[in-house]
Amino acid sequence: MSLNLETLFCFSFLDMPELKVFSDKYVPYGATTTPDFKLIQSSRDGLLRSYVDQISQMVGLTDNEMAYILGMTSRNLHRISPDKRLGIEASERLLLLRNILIHAMDTFEGKQNVVLSWLRTSIPELNDQAPVTLMDTVTGFGLVNDVLGRLDYGLPA
Repeated sequence: MSLNLETLFCFSFLDMPELKVFSDKYVPYGATTTPDFKLIQSSRDGLLRSYVDQISQMVGLTDNEMAYILGMTSRNLHRISPDKRLGIEASERLLLLRNILIHAMDTFEGKQNVVLSWLRTSIPELNDQAPVTLMDTVTGFGLVNDVLGRLDYGLPA
């Protein structure tokens, strides 16, 4: 089969049966990350406050840690009733945290206690800061995700 420019740009790698395996998003332990455009829409819609508790229970983050990550005080977080929606920024951070936790659970083979310990441990590649302390900014989430990616490939974290 010869390819010219027209067929090259219309060709989908997923059409090839031997490459179909790459189209599946395999994440062990039953959870998948939120795709980028769904993350944006869900953030705009606002997530329910009850979702905060579900995310924190994935590895056992405290209310203070959750409030810090969401950019609010613990007191303000507790004032929001479970059926109320969070703002755009807090919703986005919550979804980013969920994605990080899923990635970490995958990296550390589903061991919640190891994930929690890793999140709270200072890491030289993160300027000797714990990952949880960096996740108050979107850039921090990216840095933490990069370190997890390096661990996935056996590179120095």
